[in-house]
Amino acid sequence: MVDWSKLPDLGAVALLTSAFAAVARRSQSPASGLWLTGWIMIALHFAAFFFSPLPGLAGQIAVFIGLAALAWAGALFMMAAVPYRHEPSTRWMLAVLISSYSLYIGVLTFTPDSWRALVSAAIYLGIAPLAVALLHLRRVNHPLRWTIVILHCALGSFLLAFQLRPGNGPDLALNAVFFGVYFGCCLHFWYAYRRLTAGAFITTCAFLAWAAVFVIAPAMEAFLPTFHPESEVWNLPKYVVAIGMILLLLEEQIEHNKHLALHDELTGLPNRRLFQDRLNSALERARRTGSQAALLLVDLDHFKQVNDTVGHHIGDLVLKRASHIFLGRVRRSDTVARTGGDEFSIILEEPTSREDAEQVGRSLIHLLNQPLQMEGHEVSIGASVGIAVFPEDAPTPEALRIAADLRMYERKYESRASGASFSRPLPVIEAQTGT
Repeated sequence: MVDWSKLPDLGAVALLTSAFAAVARRSQSPASGLWLTGWIMIALHFAAFFFSPLPGLAGQIAVFIGLAALAWAGALFMMAAVPYRHEPSTRWMLAVLISSYSLYIGVLTFTPDSWRALVSAAIYLGIAPLAVALLHLRRVNHPLRWTIVILHCALGSFLLAFQLRPGNGPDLALNAVFFGVYFGCCLHFWYAYRRLTAGAFITTCAFLAWAAVFVIAPAMEAFLPTFHPESEVWNLPKYVVAIGMILLLLEEQIEHNKHLALHDELTGLPNRRLFQDRLNSALERARRTGSQAALLLVDLDHFKQVNDTVGHHIGDLVLKRASHIFLGRVRRSDTVARTGGDEFSIILEEPTSREDAEQVGRSLIHLLNQPLQMEGHEVSIGASVGIAVFPEDAPTPEALRIAADLRMYERKYESRASGASFSRPLPVIEAQTGT
């Protein structure tokens, strides 16, 4: 005997989960995998209740799986929203939440008359998250971590106060658990997605509505016993949450595509298109204020030999390391861009001078001349730098770029002729491997 009335809900959730999986597969969001697992748990929740009318132990097991899966989904949604999800303590917290929910729901399902079991499960649910937070306090001390702790301490206190109440005590306890779980999801999503987008607003509000179901439904049953809304009304927030999450993934994909249109995918630096816009803006500001701006073109010497000697993977790592070196040497108001395969461009804005630009160039050459350790390989590269200063060397962005480019190639040719680069060149060490 099965409950065929659950079939439409199961079908709707299955379709939403499939749609979510299709979007999540192409998503750049690190949380999408946890979200997808959560929606699989929601589908399991509906599938289990399909068999809840079975008599005896089989029906109890179906009810337990259905209720536990609903709680597991909430725990996954909460953990997906924390920015420290890769910390080991996050996995411990997830394990504690899943185990505490499972234990309490199991006691309510199989031994609801055992007050010792209920009290023990309620205490564990209340203090286990606090124990994890205190044990890992040095590594993680975040508002969301304490949100979980406070929420579960309050939930455990409520359970101890009301779960043994005659008549509706177990129902109050179960609804309190699910209210705590999905109110926690609401708080986590509000904190993680504090932006005015449709996806963030819809998902946060839908989680709040989902949590409210576990307050409104029992209240209506107590005070309006003749009013029986369709079960789909109570399931509506679930569907809205799924739609909101899909919107969030699409919004993040759009933002990622916009970022890729203006940034280099390997290093994350501005690409040639964004660099050109920033150069135009920098020269316009310098022209308005009567100040100077400097353009540095940096070409990594013998980078092709790095690829040929130790492979393109190590070459990519060299480019990433070089980008970090550049970013660490300039101010936040300056711009570092990757404008070619092994070519980088740097815009130094006010206050700057030719002497400042030359000092930056010399320091970059010195830093890039140091051996780099890359996955067991020791790679040594040099660099040639060309500098042009606005407005002394050129009056327009294109002319400034040409001037810097010519000077960079002059230094490169001087380097090949004399074994050096820049105004007082340094030797270039060939790429080599080592352990």
